Amino acid sequence: MVPDDGAGYKKEPACTRGTGKPVRVLEKGWTVSTTSALNERMDARAWGVLLVLAGAVFLEGVDVAMLNVALPAIRADLGLSTGTLSGVVSAYVLGYGGFMLLGGRAADLLGRRRMFLSWLVVFLLFSGLGGFASEGWMLLLARFVTGVAAAFMAPAGLALLIGAFPEGPRRTKALGVYAGTAAGGFSLGLVVGGLLTSVGWRWVFFAPVLLAAVILVAALLLIKEADEPERPEGGFDLPGAFSITGAMLLLVYGVVRLEHSGNGMAGTLGVFAAGFALLAAFVAIERRSPDPLVRLGILRSAPFVRANLGALLFIGSFMGFQFLATLYLQEVRGWSPLQTGLAMLVVGVDTVLAPTLTPRLVNRFGNVPVLFGGMVLAVLAYLLFLPLGMDWTYAAMLPTMVLLGLAFSLAYGPLTMAATEGVDEREEGLASGIFYTSIQFGTALGVSAVTAVNVAALGDATAPAAKLDSLQAALLIPLAAAVAGAVITAFGLRGATAPERPEPVRVPV
Repeated sequence: MVPDDGAGYKKEPACTRGTGKPVRVLEKGWTVSTTSALNERMDARAWGVLLVLAGAVFLEGVDVAMLNVALPAIRADLGLSTGTLSGVVSAYVLGYGGFMLLGGRAADLLGRRRMFLSWLVVFLLFSGLGGFASEGWMLLLARFVTGVAAAFMAPAGLALLIGAFPEGPRRTKALGVYAGTAAGGFSLGLVVGGLLTSVGWRWVFFAPVLLAAVILVAALLLIKEADEPERPEGGFDLPGAFSITGAMLLLVYGVVRLEHSGNGMAGTLGVFAAGFALLAAFVAIERRSPDPLVRLGILRSAPFVRANLGALLFIGSFMGFQFLATLYLQEVRGWSPLQTGLAMLVVGVDTVLAPTLTPRLVNRFGNVPVLFGGMVLAVLAYLLFLPLGMDWTYAAMLPTMVLLGLAFSLAYGPLTMAATEGVDEREEGLASGIFYTSIQFGTALGVSAVTAVNVAALGDATAPAAKLDSLQAALLIPLAAAVAGAVITAFGLRGATAPERPEPVRVPV
């Protein structure tokens, strides 16, 4: 067996039989090339790096999910207004979405390992601060800085993963594990958040601190500076950084304002106008900059754009659905937070299927067909949930939950692969940042859109039947977003081809 350095073989093995490739005995008297087989295997350190990076993305998902479940308990204990409580969620979204592109480019220019480790420490510290909060402003500050930390940490972690596993079966497998863990963090976080909230809501903040500390120690031991690619030449584009960060903050804030009809449409439109003006200024700056923060040419890739639009719509549809399903189960049906988390736990089946089934399907059929299958399953899941009723049994809800678990299994990993495939290694942080920005905008848009429709449809009514009708009206938003995601993905099917299977090299021994 020949050592694999992650990018090929260190030396030519003695037994190549003149083929120029490593070979192994297939059956008596014959041999076959084992290049693809070896590339599919990972040594202990590679597994360690993968688990550390997957643990970090799990940390982000579980942190958000646990807080969502704990919000009613936090409001009751601290006496927060509805606006402040909503701000606790929005503050994280603002920090995450506002600084994501800057975080992705910083990983390329300043070092992925450095950005990952340093911002993991910030994430740890400010998550702990949230647990000690005694006033609303402390929670708002803690969640905003935690979101900023995630904005720098997430693209650095994904770029480290892409760099550690070259394109091929190993990367497909690694991204499958990564995607399954990311989605599993959110689904398991609903249950864990319910359990921790029953003990005390502050543990929703303290638990991520403990997990972050373990990940930090493991990352210091396993992720080495030598693993990083050569950093791009040139300086840091400060005008571009300020303009895009300001634009992202304003656009995300504008989306968040849509949730609250009392904010006034004129003010919301003004926020959007200012955000788009800064975005236009950013494009003008990047066209003239010798060292652009975002090379605009990366947006000319149709597969790259399709992957990011698909991610925005797929995640947005699910986050909107999850919000509405939580309202249905808790406010209409009277279920507890723990019961709600357990009801949606089956969605976490992707934690098992994404790293096991999905890589096999991608290697067999190609990335885009598998992704399209996941999008179609999401459409079917939301369709089946539309006729929800006051007396629905869990058995009636179960098909939707199962289909969503399968949809995440088939879609999330391939979306990640499509958004980073073929990207120059010096721009992997940038590509990761754009991908996570799409996800964060999808999250904000999905929740805000369903909230706006739900509030408009409900009006001043308080009866359970009226709440049910407004939820059904809002459920059309996730369905429409999933359909749009499937249509956009379908445009990539025409040029999609299944991965080439290497022919065995059969030579006599």
